[in-house]
Amino acid sequence: MNYLENYYNHYDEEGRLLYRHGQVEYITTQKYIHRCIEACSAGKILEVGAGTGRYSVSLAREGFQVTAVELVAHNIDQLKRKLDGSEKITVLQGNALDLSAFDDGSFDITLVLGPMYHLYSKQEKVQALSEAVRVTKQGGYILVAYCMNEPTVVQYVFGENTLSEHLDSHMLTEDWHCISEPKDLFELIRTEEIAELDAEVPVERIKLVATDGATNYMRPVIDSMTDEVFGKWLEYHLAICERQDLIGASHHTLDILKKNAGK
Repeated sequence: MNYLENYYNHYDEEGRLLYRHGQVEYITTQKYIHRCIEACSAGKILEVGAGTGRYSVSLAREGFQVTAVELVAHNIDQLKRKLDGSEKITVLQGNALDLSAFDDGSFDITLVLGPMYHLYSKQEKVQALSEAVRVTKQGGYILVAYCMNEPTVVQYVFGENTLSEHLDSHMLTEDWHCISEPKDLFELIRTEEIAELDAEVPVERIKLVATDGATNYMRPVIDSMTDEVFGKWLEYHLAICERQDLIGASHHTLDILKKNAGK
């Protein structure tokens, strides 16, 4: 069993998204998914790295034809337990680096909301992104989620007093970029690196969005908010989540790309 399988076999991903701080990321991501659905009149959606199906199952229940590809068997089991048989969903075990099971241009929208968290080289990231673009129709959308570098340095390295550990293990570059290996589980990135990945594939960027913004810096505060105050926090967050001066400070971002005709 590898590090990734062991992690997800014991981690409550579904529970994370049910906490208020997790809902911010989910609500924001769903907002932009639906904008893309409306923009291209999407019917067929692929989610690569579907996890336990938080997005795939929801979209299938809305009537969309969804294909969910997930690497970890435990997550697939969790996803399938949610289904009642009425959903138009196909669930497959597979890898973001190889979508050869699907023809070119098979889907209106392709979601890559988890794989980039666990790919550790630029080559792997480009390969995953290229495959997602390949299977998307001309004029379709590819939505890719990333974990960002700076929040980890601020909140974990300094906030949780792990600086000595990281320095001793040579896990930080001179310009304070975290160095990750599979045993560390999560790969962290900066906005300029996302732009470099986009330049490798035939797409145009529509938006780069901060899906949780400042939320994870103040989890206890967010989770204890009244419904009214939490509603206002969401209102504030959604009003500023496209501000590019704030993107790199968000724990998670969503890169929204369009595959144009002729590319």
